Amino acid sequence: MSRAGNRLLQSIREARAFARGEATEGFVVHVPEDVDVKAIRMKTGLSQERFALRYGFSRAAVRDWEQGRRQPGQAARVLLLVIKHNPKAVAEALDAA
Repeated sequence: MSRAGNRLLQSIREARAFARGEATEGFVVHVPEDVDVKAIRMKTGLSQERFALRYGFSRAAVRDWEQGRRQPGQAARVLLLVIKHNPKAVAEALDAA
């Protein structure tokens, strides 16, 4: 088999191990540098204040993110992306806490 074929098979084996939960090293999560906080908030239908209260952000942080004065940190960007794609899951997790 060619070198490229061997690399492809190895990649498939690693991906399968990761999907099964057998691999814990060698995978990096790529968190986008920019998230559109206002669009995410507007999708939820919440005011800045209610969005901040609902998801544990400060109102000032939400305002500053939306106005471009500050950027959310990596953990906040991850949470914002989860809110964007599945706000119900975040709400359920927070309600269960």
